[in-house]
Amino acid sequence: MKKLIRRIKRLFQRIFKRFASTSGQTSPLINSRPLEISIPSVPPRWESGLVLVCSQCTNEQSGSTASEDLENWLKSRLKFEGLWGEFRVVSTSCLGVCPKSGITVVTVSNRSGGNSPCLIIDPRSDVYDGLRLRELLYSYIKQNKK
Repeated sequence: MKKLIRRIKRLFQRIFKRFASTSGQTSPLINSRPLEISIPSVPPRWESGLVLVCSQCTNEQSGSTASEDLENWLKSRLKFEGLWGEFRVVSTSCLGVCPKSGITVVTVSNRSGGNSPCLIIDPRSDVYDGLRLRELLYSYIKQNKK
């Protein structure tokens, strides 16, 4: 039985070696070097930024659609001012912030350099220091315009 197992093992090794030599790449089962594979990429359509709106924040808070309302308002506002191609608003699942009351919004842009703060927008209190929160958020987003 041991001889049979050794024969099968040698047979597999020869098959892998042949496959590796005909494909021009080494088999990951023979050499532990990873295969070099190129992943296609496409430049994003949005130039100035991406706005992520957490859809889970309001699901945990009475199942309201406040995050959808905020997302739709931002989209409408960007389209109205002709900035929809430069910015993109996307609903996302949990961002891990989970505020007690509010919706987590993250703006990602080339300018942020990976340091994008998580903004908390309270849908029940639309006014902050006399300013409308949505307008304040919108002006913050527009700051990232190229």
